[in-house]
Amino acid sequence: MTRSVVVGWTPDEYGAAALEHAVAEARDRGARLVVVNGTKGDSQVDDRFAGEQALGTLESRLAEEGVPHEVRQVVGGDVGDQVVAVADELDADLVVVALRRRTPVGKLLMGRVAQRILLGAGCPVLAVKPGTAPRR
Repeated sequence: MTRSVVVGWTPDEYGAAALEHAVAEARDRGARLVVVNGTKGDSQVDDRFAGEQALGTLESRLAEEGVPHEVRQVVGGDVGDQVVAVADELDADLVVVALRRRTPVGKLLMGRVAQRILLGAGCPVLAVKPGTAPRR
């Protein structure tokens, strides 16, 4: 089976950080990069679900990086579960996700996506923060 690195991506600084680390990991492992951008689909506008322009920019960046890749957009269900499902389907070597800073109250109410991925993935998970560079 083809080696793969799965990244939970959003068109913002968190997605950029996760993507930077995921590209480095995919390159180091000789793996295919699978980018997952998902939404529950329960609201009119979801800023974390990429539009056509953001997807075009993503595709251009990945083409420049030269790593084999695939971009999947998924609608419906919990976004963390979407990422885990793709990782399970591909028997991924690694999942990369960015962590967001939360207030104490926010930690009680939010952060479920990263938590679901950390606890649900059947492979190692690399959790990164914006402003950190991949190890070389």
